[in-house]
Amino acid sequence: MIEVIYILCLRQLKHYWRSKARLIGSLGQPLLFLVAFGYGIGPMYTTARGGGNYIDFLVPGIVAMSILFTAVFSGLEVIWDRQFGFLKETLVAPISRTEIMIGKTLGGAVIAMIQGLIVLSLSYVLGFRIPSLSSLGLGLIFMFLIAIFFSGLGLTIASKMKDLHGFQLIINFLIMPIFFLSGALFPLENLPPAIYFISRLDPLTYGVDGLRGAIAGMSTFGVYNDLAVIGALSVLVCAIGTVLFSEIEA
Repeated sequence: MIEVIYILCLRQLKHYWRSKARLIGSLGQPLLFLVAFGYGIGPMYTTARGGGNYIDFLVPGIVAMSILFTAVFSGLEVIWDRQFGFLKETLVAPISRTEIMIGKTLGGAVIAMIQGLIVLSLSYVLGFRIPSLSSLGLGLIFMFLIAIFFSGLGLTIASKMKDLHGFQLIINFLIMPIFFLSGALFPLENLPPAIYFISRLDPLTYGVDGLRGAIAGMSTFGVYNDLAVIGALSVLVCAIGTVLFSEIEA
């Protein structure tokens, strides 16, 4: 089982590494958000809150955004494999659908983690600093859980689709509200009650809040509450994805 998962995960990593345009291009939006929002909204944030560094607030949200976009689009691999026949060969092999799902989920999550770590490293140029190694370790756990959840979500949706463009439309329709309502760019305090309620239903909200609490010391709901929620949701979406993936016809 471990060998199968490793091979499927390694295959996705090789695809990622060979596509230099994908690697570089996926960094463009997070860096644009960091610079534009960091320097554009930073002074207003400091004035409105009577102090505080907006970069410290913003970086965890942008890292989570980078992971979100990379992880959820890992579902494209399933549709590409379906169109070129590789998925059929994988499904008829003497391995379980669960192993395939786990391998592809981990592959997408590892790639998303790499993207997140690159963005986190580049944020040091803007003056962001993580207070301690223990904070970094807890932050990496949150990054991994965010990556697992959205990689699993992308694969779950892709398992029921055959059209590449339809998948992209659905994902774009989902991830933009998920990102903007997560509190990645603005504090959740003092929001209108309706928006705050919707934000509490957003899975990324707990990932962003937990990551921000871990590496920047700012949390609305409590780091361990966030950890419990995003951890449970990651297990749930992977379980659902495994069930749906097992129904794919070879």
